[in-house]
Amino acid sequence: MTLTRPFAVTFLGILFIVAGLVGLTYHLGQRPLEPWIVPVSLVRLLVIIGGIFLLLGRSWARWLLVVWLAFHVAVSAFHSISETLAHLVLLAMVSYFLFTPPASGYFEQSQSSGS
Repeated sequence: MTLTRPFAVTFLGILFIVAGLVGLTYHLGQRPLEPWIVPVSLVRLLVIIGGIFLLLGRSWARWLLVVWLAFHVAVSAFHSISETLAHLVLLAMVSYFLFTPPASGYFEQSQSSGS
């Protein structure tokens, strides 16, 4: 049985991969000697990995990306209210599109088919 990936999953997977690559490029290219470059780079790599495995239908990847966004909500709380609210809205939207039908059905089918 062929699984059809919902558009929202495809869009979000690509979006997270691009966001991770842009962030990684920015942090490594602009400020390579910062003391926080290794943990920041690892966080960016996590989002790239999450995006790739989201496209492959792995359910754990959606959890990884939601936790990644929740982490950004917490970090942005130290910056400004507007940044925190923006990340909260993103978290709510991404959670909605990854955990409600048809995406939830897609991940259940992917898991049960062993792909």
